Amino acid sequence: MELTGWSVAAAVVVVVGAWYVMTRKSEVPCTVDLEMTHDHFHAHVDLKGVEVDPGDEVLVRNTPSRIAFGTTTTFESSAEVKRASWLKRQVIKLTGGTEIHELYEVGFEG
Repeated sequence: MELTGWSVAAAVVVVVGAWYVMTRKSEVPCTVDLEMTHDHFHAHVDLKGVEVDPGDEVLVRNTPSRIAFGTTTTFESSAEVKRASWLKRQVIKLTGGTEIHELYEVGFEG
């Protein structure tokens, strides 16, 4: 079988693409702080022993979908952390200055 320039290029694209989307998952405990008052509206998550880097994804489990106005609550939960590959992290660092709004996604599902 003869290797052509196109087949080598296709193989490189497949390997680099697989490397880019590769992730490592871990489950970590976390503390969730929710506040909905006249002065503050926030949700803070403190991951125990984990630092989140560019490209990483965090999914906090078992969070309430609503809290009453004037309420501040803190509770323990767990979070799934998906680590970005080295290649994806570098791409995000290079493009992060111009596309800051695409680096994060915050949502509350009910």
